[in-house]
Amino acid sequence: MHKLSRRDLAQGLARYLAVGGLVSGFGPLGDLVNLAQAQGQPLDKVVLAGWSKPISEITNLLVEADKGFFRAQGIEFSYLPGAGGGDALRNLLSGQADVAFTDPGSLFAALDKGEKLRAIYDVYPQNVFNVVSLKSRGITKPADLKGKRVGVYSLSSGTRQNLQVLLHSAGLSEADITLVPTGLLNFAPLMQGQVDATAATDTGLLVGRQRGLGEVNVMEVRQQLNLSSDLLVVREDTYQQQKALLRRFLTGFRDSAQWMMRTPEEAARLATRVAIDGQNEAINLEVIKLRNASSISALTQKKGLGSLDSAMLQRGLQVYRELGVLSREIAVSSIVGADLLPIKP
Repeated sequence: MHKLSRRDLAQGLARYLAVGGLVSGFGPLGDLVNLAQAQGQPLDKVVLAGWSKPISEITNLLVEADKGFFRAQGIEFSYLPGAGGGDALRNLLSGQADVAFTDPGSLFAALDKGEKLRAIYDVYPQNVFNVVSLKSRGITKPADLKGKRVGVYSLSSGTRQNLQVLLHSAGLSEADITLVPTGLLNFAPLMQGQVDATAATDTGLLVGRQRGLGEVNVMEVRQQLNLSSDLLVVREDTYQQQKALLRRFLTGFRDSAQWMMRTPEEAARLATRVAIDGQNEAINLEVIKLRNASSISALTQKKGLGSLDSAMLQRGLQVYRELGVLSREIAVSSIVGADLLPIKP
């Protein structure tokens, strides 16, 4: 079990002095106290189940060995890769992880099945999902998807959930298309003609264009529903019993996000080493800038990163009920735990 050295403690003191003792949202001496506690006892382990492999857009979570955002909060952090938001929730519910990085649609579906879960942090309050087609296909509006082959990252991913929202806006459903799981690199099948359109994200589209995607039509799901793209979710029992630990975890998470916003160039450089798709530093930088932008909303600017928009989540629940994904009413107040968020610095 890793423990912090005298050097770590000295660095913590230096950070304290540099910012007047106000660190990590915990008030005076907060970071130093956390470092001292970590020195005296083993770090608390927290596993985050992700929706993806270790890719460049989550570089802030992949540089823990270099930056120690979670270690500064007395936490030994690890990232468990996944294949979609539904996969992240399965890893959470099976006990393989403590927190899930998942999309609202997957969360809603799990809640509808009776799972007891809480959203505790809004990672990306902007909807970054889209449906992309080559201009030659003539797909310019949701209704044009009828009868077409449409790719999704996986059947348990946010790409599928958001495709359903777009179809619903045109009075269509999955029964009106052929759904094709394509994997994370979902633009290759589009370029090769294996699908007519593909559901993706803004960063996926950027990478696709860099790899020769060509002229495309893009339908942004946010035009129909600007629901958050990803949330941090925990089991209800964890929420009730581990609030102090979760507050420290969210502080580390927020600090990592703020670092990537402050120093995107450094993050892009480190991504070449820690991200499986990070070979091109210039592309990394563009991906990171997009993801930084999606982390901010009017609400987060007022209340701080991670702030949960209960009204928008309730709207999302309503839309997913209309889609037929949900069979019952769910009150957003019962699934949001906003009391764990770090104090805005």
